[in-house]
Amino acid sequence: MDYDVVIVGAGPAGLSAAIRLKQINPDLQVVVLEKGSEVGAHILSGAVIDPVGLDRLLPDWREDKDAPIKVPVTQDNFLVLGPAGHVRIPNWPMPRLMSNHGNYIVSMGNVCRWLATKAEELGVEIFPGMACSQIVWDGQRVAGVVAGEMGKNPDGTPGPNYEPGMELRGKYVFIAEGVRGSLAKQIMERFDLSAGHEPQKFGIGMKEIWEIDPAKHSEGTVTHTMGWPLGKNAGGGSFIYHAENNQIFLGFVVHLNYANPYLSPYQEFQRFKHHPEIAALLEGGKRVAYGARAISEGGYQSIPKLTFPGGVLLGCSAGLVNVPRIKGNHNAMLSGIHAAEAAAAAITEGREGDELSPYEQELRDGPIGRDLKRVRNVKPSWSRTGMVGSLALGGLDMWAATLLRRNLLGTWKHGKTDAAATGKADKFKPIEYPKPDGKLSFDRLTNVAFSFTNHEESQPSHLKLKDPTVPIRVNLPEFAEPAQRYCPAAVYEVVEDASVPEGARFVINFQNCVHCKTCDIKDPSQNIVWTTPQGGDGPNYPNM
Repeated sequence: MDYDVVIVGAGPAGLSAAIRLKQINPDLQVVVLEKGSEVGAHILSGAVIDPVGLDRLLPDWREDKDAPIKVPVTQDNFLVLGPAGHVRIPNWPMPRLMSNHGNYIVSMGNVCRWLATKAEELGVEIFPGMACSQIVWDGQRVAGVVAGEMGKNPDGTPGPNYEPGMELRGKYVFIAEGVRGSLAKQIMERFDLSAGHEPQKFGIGMKEIWEIDPAKHSEGTVTHTMGWPLGKNAGGGSFIYHAENNQIFLGFVVHLNYANPYLSPYQEFQRFKHHPEIAALLEGGKRVAYGARAISEGGYQSIPKLTFPGGVLLGCSAGLVNVPRIKGNHNAMLSGIHAAEAAAAAITEGREGDELSPYEQELRDGPIGRDLKRVRNVKPSWSRTGMVGSLALGGLDMWAATLLRRNLLGTWKHGKTDAAATGKADKFKPIEYPKPDGKLSFDRLTNVAFSFTNHEESQPSHLKLKDPTVPIRVNLPEFAEPAQRYCPAAVYEVVEDASVPEGARFVINFQNCVHCKTCDIKDPSQNIVWTTPQGGDGPNYPNM
């Protein structure tokens, strides 16, 4: 099937690009391919959204009664937690960019569902349940993708109900898969798009939705925390957003450059909920949903080259999250708009399959670049100096960028990848985590059930090992096989087995996978490769 533009991913970036293309030229043939069972099924975000992208894309969105953007932020809190209490950081010393005034608490899954209806009204074709498993190459040009391949046997051979998928070709292909997408990874490697840029850095974000006692609910309140329980073990923090209907969005982020291989981000999240203040908020409530995903944290200096022959990288595929603001959806939407305008102009000129250089220039020099440049030293300063040092240095640097329009610290580098940051097990002591109580804290398998994840078990595992011997031969003796702990969905296990020479087996329970991509990022041997399962499989988030 031939289109003017093929878009991979129905997130805020991909849908914004589709809408903008049809706004510019209603005759353009545009298709959006989404691997989730429906639009929004694989969307997980905090989320407090800065409406700058929406204002650019749909200026009258506030008059749309169907827009699921109804909770303006009314209160901003920043807390540093200790084991039993907290210190509140006043708002006045913070740069204006850190204020959430004018922003909204939203479910990005529902926002994307709404954006999809807007796109379809304009004539965009949207195909959910269509995982894009391969790139269609035309020489050195990306000419399209293969989507919808289904029905393989566990060994990878075609099964009795095998469907080979379709080639969807476009004059341009937009890659908007989200963080660490499998096609984006291939394209970046083939064209060496990261050359001359810092390595991308990541965090893992875990989120639960809770229905709480109405007496404790304060719609519009936003709270961010740092400190306990992570301490010196890792960087990160939490968010607590009071949304509609007595619900709160409770999340915990751990930077993946931590060294201790015994650390479990998921267990740190569960322990966090037992802090006296958090426990008091949750008491009498119930958890109704759970999910996890990786977050790009490298910032401006880690943005790769964004164009390649035949297409571009959008949104989190490009790494456009503003780390101190904990926001990326506005930049994702703007990136889709910029890409659409560049592609529409090229097609009008009769071009196709070349590099959309104006897109890259607009992204780096326009509002996205300005947003990310002024905060570019917050993440590396945290990695080098810790939380307190980052608050001081990062805050000073952001103030300078705001007032003087230049960063006093210049541009700090990130250095090693998150995988390379993992330390050897003999340098650390195992961490003893408390058992979940089933009221505030839960084991991973119980929580995965609240992500509504499903994978057809007869298909091949979408989690590939470059060398099947590495987990037991290398990772277990050297790193205590951290996959057992960094995965928030209990996908990976080391099982004792006297029947094999090594005495243990590495088990991959791919059915549990919530598509967070942490394994592809954090595996110290870089031996795990995340690929797409067949279309529609994975989590089915209701309103994440």
